[in-house]
Amino acid sequence: LSSMAGVGLMERSTSYKDKIEKGLKPHMGLFSYPILMAADILLYGSEIVPVGKDQKQHLELTRDIAKSFNHNYGDTFIIPESKIDKNVQTIPGTDGRKMSKTYDNTIDIFADEKSLKKQIMTIVTDSKGLEDKKNPDSCNVFNIFKLIASESETEKMRKKYIEGGYGYGHAKTHLLNYILELYRDERKLFSELLKNQDHLYRILEKGEKKAKIIARKVLDRVRSKLGY
Repeated sequence: LSSMAGVGLMERSTSYKDKIEKGLKPHMGLFSYPILMAADILLYGSEIVPVGKDQKQHLELTRDIAKSFNHNYGDTFIIPESKIDKNVQTIPGTDGRKMSKTYDNTIDIFADEKSLKKQIMTIVTDSKGLEDKKNPDSCNVFNIFKLIASESETEKMRKKYIEGGYGYGHAKTHLLNYILELYRDERKLFSELLKNQDHLYRILEKGEKKAKIIARKVLDRVRSKLGY
């Protein structure tokens, strides 16, 4: 990408514009994120990239960069394909916006129970009371719950919302308990790994070696095409 064309392309990024419109100050990390994402994808020869709907444009940018380089210098990069799960195209955060660390609205399933509960209890809801009937589809708690719950469990909660007598506090507690049970084994493994960091670093080093071999082959192809 030429410098001016590259800047123009970054400024048109929907993710970048969305964050700026929501009051985030522009900075180089935010501005160049799509290029860094493209580098991570192309460097390791990725063929299929699972992304959310909001990241599709970034994947298209990656494909454009790879196609442009291949067109000018010959077959070098693999052209990756995106894979978007229609059921979880965008995950809602605790405030109803897209879940993102940038917005500080995430739910960390590996956090200790006290911290996890605090995150869940901050989920934004409307002011309807305990006895009021509620619309589950407009509720942040329900929309997060249905992403991880079974169909039968989702319908049970939906029914409680519609019938009334079911408060948002009940729903949040249900979500907390469901996460604790659903990810019980994963949370246990996560905790054990943190307590045995020597073992964890050995795993990371093994992965690093594999990644370096792949990256080196890609970089060698690039350098060869560029003549150095």
